[in-house]
Amino acid sequence: MTEPVRLLQAGAGGMGRAWLRTIAADPDVELAGLVDLDVEVARAAADEHGFHDVPVAASIDELAGAADALVDVTVPAAHPKVSVDALLRGLPVLCEKPLAETVRECLGMVAAAEVSGKLLMVSQSRRYFRAVTAFQRQLAELGPIGTLTCEFYKAPHFSGFRERMAEPLLVDMAIHQFDLSRKLIGAEPVSVYCDSYNPSWSWFDGNAAASAIFTYTDGTRFAFSGSWCAAGLETSWNGRWRASTPGGTATWDGDNAPIAALSSGEDLPAVMTDDPEEIAGSLTEFVNAIRTSTTPQSEVHSNVVSIAMVEAAVRSARAGVPVQIADVITDAYAEALETSTDPALHAALAAWPNPLKAVGLD
Repeated sequence: MTEPVRLLQAGAGGMGRAWLRTIAADPDVELAGLVDLDVEVARAAADEHGFHDVPVAASIDELAGAADALVDVTVPAAHPKVSVDALLRGLPVLCEKPLAETVRECLGMVAAAEVSGKLLMVSQSRRYFRAVTAFQRQLAELGPIGTLTCEFYKAPHFSGFRERMAEPLLVDMAIHQFDLSRKLIGAEPVSVYCDSYNPSWSWFDGNAAASAIFTYTDGTRFAFSGSWCAAGLETSWNGRWRASTPGGTATWDGDNAPIAALSSGEDLPAVMTDDPEEIAGSLTEFVNAIRTSTTPQSEVHSNVVSIAMVEAAVRSARAGVPVQIADVITDAYAEALETSTDPALHAALAAWPNPLKAVGLD
């Protein structure tokens, strides 16, 4: 239980290199191999981070036998194949967000985790900011949240695929804020009404701005508003948050310690810890879950709901009406059953008495 967990990493691009730095700094893991379609890129990335003796390959097939687990840092479109292949080879998987591009694909990955009996966890790295933990503690003291808001206003010039997407803000960015709202509220979303649009000065082809209101099972409303073409007075990449409760109000600017005040006017101090943050926090929880056979936050069944929030928001923006999260998951389940070609995965999906119950919504 104290030996380092041997990790095989798939993906040696920009985010892959960030993971290599994180793995190198964590004494509880060691890199057993690095996989990338471009083996020369993999070799250069491994050498750059001090992994000169670590083998590289173009597929996980060549190196899976030397590893205890896989970190999937490939592009989102490749996650279903890479993560499922690893799971069916007996490797627990820590997958970069988003889990997949569609809820349908996510459900197939849930089935693979069930068939293999191995952990599939998603790295929702925003959950691991120390300030988020402090914010959550303050909210627990203040009482149930009535309204949670997040403002997100940035002006990045990415070039490339993001500037050509139909819904760049919702699909590529909002997963962070939507997922974090679930952690902070402590309940599950029921429905969303979303309006997305593209300001006249936008350099994006698709809708770079959006407003969405989610209703949660406990009655909480989560309101998100944001833009990727909002130069000047920009927010943090985490957004700017405010929670209203019967006991008072708490705010977080996305970067610094949160601020809270009781309804009496008395300040409620933030208690900050020194826990690992961002992807280092994801990795720490993943390793602990493997060693203790416990279920981490963002385990695959639960994380499907965050992907469904994004898909529901896009559907609402297109239709101009509120959309039920349950409808998105139910429709995706029917598609997954229809398109699944692996007999074992299809059987696992077909065995679910209720897809909503499978992902924790019923």
